[in-house]
Amino acid sequence: MALRKVQRSFNSYVMEKITYQNHEIRRWDVGPSTFLASPEKGAQLLNWHINMSDGSVRDVIHWPEDIKEDAFHSVSGGIPILFPFAGKSYLEGKPDYWKLPDGSHRKMPMHGFANRAEFAVRSIDQSGFEVEMLQTEEMKSFYPFDYNFTVIYHFLDLTLQISLVLENESREPIPWSAGLHPYFQVPWRKGLSMKDHKLSIEAKKVFQYKEGGMMVPKDLKTSEQNLNDEMLVNNIFYELSKPKAEISLLNGEENISISEVGGPVTGTRLTFVSWTKPNSLFYCIEPWMSPPNATENKTTRMVAPGARDEFTIEIELS
Repeated sequence: MALRKVQRSFNSYVMEKITYQNHEIRRWDVGPSTFLASPEKGAQLLNWHINMSDGSVRDVIHWPEDIKEDAFHSVSGGIPILFPFAGKSYLEGKPDYWKLPDGSHRKMPMHGFANRAEFAVRSIDQSGFEVEMLQTEEMKSFYPFDYNFTVIYHFLDLTLQISLVLENESREPIPWSAGLHPYFQVPWRKGLSMKDHKLSIEAKKVFQYKEGGMMVPKDLKTSEQNLNDEMLVNNIFYELSKPKAEISLLNGEENISISEVGGPVTGTRLTFVSWTKPNSLFYCIEPWMSPPNATENKTTRMVAPGARDEFTIEIELS
């Protein structure tokens, strides 16, 4: 059964548990918003939709109608967690490897390993939840440090906040450059297409990401790009004038803003990556802590021994 059908078959109960393809999904109804998340499996938000006054439903975060059970963690939908590094790692051109601060080399899967990880619930209530990643020996082979990684969700009427928190319990600094991979539902209504929507980001540097990790500089004449532009796929927006991206209709209405909370107003290392697939029903505007291949590009953030670092993103409708 499709997740959309499961959603509509339930009454409005806060934190209702739903069994979907052998996964336990929790549901939060906050004002007009309904959030469905899998706290223990990947700490992932699966779907966010708005219950309109006319009885219709508008998806904000896309989730496919029908998927195979074994594809749950690789589906193009929801908001996957990217940790410890967002994007694909390269070591001197060799894919899926990275160099540690001590000079040794380790494997690193694309987007890290949090999306497939198990999480333990620290707290959960009507406004959200906090979960801690359960580390395995395989994870330690990729990322051999002593640390705690937690994910915190906060649900509001028309706003979603997600915090990624890394606590360093080792005696050495730990590098990280995490991110989120939101699949926004586009187009938003019947009769519309990608060409009816735009992306607005004020960035001093824009790159086209190429196979092999190459980043080719682009010269954009405006901060607004049409989502129908094929050249917008795999763009990297860096050195932002303000830590925010916006998706809207061409007239600026029905705006979705994605912004960093608690970061500097200007000069932030926050990076946005734009991506989609041909003929899809989603567009990804991904907030990352820095550009891809962060360890080789030396754009990671270092967490000192005993210290704590946080990356918080807010998605708001207006």
